[in-house]
Amino acid sequence: MRTLKLIGKIIFFGFLSFIICYIGINIYALIIPKLNITNNGTYFLYDNQNQLVYQGSSTSSWVDIEDIDKKLLNATISIEDKKFYNHFGFDILRIGKAMITNIQSGHIVQGASTITQQLVKNIYLEFDKTWARKIEEAFLTIIAEIQYDKEEILEAYLNTINYGNGNYGVSNASKYYFNKEVNNLNLEEAIILSGIPKSPNKFNPVSNKHESISRAKIVAKSLLNNGFITQEEYKNLNFENVKIYGKTNEKNLQMLMYYQDAVYKELENLGISKDILETGGLKVYTNLDIEKQTSLEKNILNTINDDELQVASIIVDPETGKIEALTGGINYGLSQYNRATESKRQVGSTMKPFLYYAALENNLVSSSKFKSEYTIFNINNKETYSPTNYNDKYANKDITMAAAIAFSDNIYAVKTNLFLGVNTLVNIAKTIGITEKLNAVPSLALGTGEINIIDYATGYTTIASGGYKKDLYLIRKIEDRNGNVIYTKDNKKSLVLNPNYVYILNELLSNTSSSAFKDYTSATASTIASKLSRKYAIKTGTTVSDYWTVGYNKDDLMLIWIGYDDNREFTKNYGYMGKNIWADTMEEIQKDIVDNWYETPKNVVGIILDAVTGEVTNDADKAIVYYYLKGSEPTISNATIINEEKKKN
Repeated sequence: MRTLKLIGKIIFFGFLSFIICYIGINIYALIIPKLNITNNGTYFLYDNQNQLVYQGSSTSSWVDIEDIDKKLLNATISIEDKKFYNHFGFDILRIGKAMITNIQSGHIVQGASTITQQLVKNIYLEFDKTWARKIEEAFLTIIAEIQYDKEEILEAYLNTINYGNGNYGVSNASKYYFNKEVNNLNLEEAIILSGIPKSPNKFNPVSNKHESISRAKIVAKSLLNNGFITQEEYKNLNFENVKIYGKTNEKNLQMLMYYQDAVYKELENLGISKDILETGGLKVYTNLDIEKQTSLEKNILNTINDDELQVASIIVDPETGKIEALTGGINYGLSQYNRATESKRQVGSTMKPFLYYAALENNLVSSSKFKSEYTIFNINNKETYSPTNYNDKYANKDITMAAAIAFSDNIYAVKTNLFLGVNTLVNIAKTIGITEKLNAVPSLALGTGEINIIDYATGYTTIASGGYKKDLYLIRKIEDRNGNVIYTKDNKKSLVLNPNYVYILNELLSNTSSSAFKDYTSATASTIASKLSRKYAIKTGTTVSDYWTVGYNKDDLMLIWIGYDDNREFTKNYGYMGKNIWADTMEEIQKDIVDNWYETPKNVVGIILDAVTGEVTNDADKAIVYYYLKGSEPTISNATIINEEKKKN
């Protein structure tokens, strides 16, 4: 009897406590400002002109619930929260079933969040699974249910939920996946769309159509079981014939999401997790130059004519290290793998400029000569190495460093690498900012090392900026939702190379498009020379499965890689594609720039000599300017010397 009284007291006081808490929460909810459920708090991405280019919640495309197709409303409620209109934020029975299922399976296999809970979590909470977060979620769910009616909650949910491929909200998703307004969907489209939020990457129909259809069939079954569609409608469903559009009309940039993903990665490196980013309402100010991004994408799409080829490319401001444009693939909708940030590829002959800088620093000069001929190198008296030139073409005579760079002569490069010592190239790569571990072997001079494109661009930025090493970065500033600056990029740089030698190297690289280099082969970039209206330093690189083009002047540096994801060997020469994309893009983005080449240092002197032999010539078509550090130039009678005084006159 005493036990029954105790139980009764516990129940009474428990019920009384619940009533008091319930009344207290209601009073609290009524006197505090209403929760903001019209913005899911995801981050805002701004370009270099402080123009908003991406908004996670896409509030600019907010659509009233009256304008959302009823079929989509029914499908969403049916699969996400069938008792939505009958509970007060929590589905107690569903929670109980989920607990039993999870206990039986030994791990979490089933969730029980209602639409209101999901909305609150997306807007206000991080995605950790602590008890504190769960309690906060429950509290905010009750507040939301008190402050808003069901229609307002459902409208906010549909306008802020993630539908994959960068689409937040039903309006954006409907336009992206089906090229339709959200009030004009057919039943199959509505069902597919409502199935995506459970796992946006897995169930969106652009990236994973098969998985999307499988999910749609589950949604369709729930619609039937919950009485939203008839048996006849269920039988007539045909998901296979649904036409997927998979594009966005906003700026029509299907590669822009690769830049956004690179921003995500940089934020994580700064200690800001993706979960915090998507719930914190952060304003992220980037270096994105939308005109350069547009030009780059346009030229890629206009040039690539093989559906399986992929492209990674980056445009950098050499002076600051700002990453102004980036592509990580041909079509983000079909593949979210970001080759610019994730992949590592052999860089081919684009490695040679770093070798030749080291050569200049170690007392070789522009006219230093090695013989270009088929050569078998003995390595440590134990093994041999026999590199070949492209198409097995050799000069079979001495050529200068200038010619070796213009022709991309492999024999000259390997001889230089061995002459300097194979550790020299590895060390100079570290000096200029390349972090990838490279093997000190003779073949490294020919680019056998695999390097990520952003890592690689860091090294090239050092020589493009006159010898200053700096971090490459996408984010210049971050503000919280209240406008407080929580991060600003510190633009540190350090001089790691001799500017005189860097200038000489850049002049040597400008010869790769020169018509003066005609001998056993032609200059490697001569095929795009007619497109170039100004001076650039250019280097191309080729392996059996990679094509690279790298080029710059003091205003812009652009790298582009072309290849297959499976590393298959090329059956056709696609090198022209990268060169043309590079040339067309650089010319377009620099059309309004006048002075964009480097000023000749006072300690550098130029001599007009034969392009290939380095001897005095009277043939203007074969002559170029060889540059030397003063005091290292050869003494040649009758040679025309160019110095700063003559250039000014």
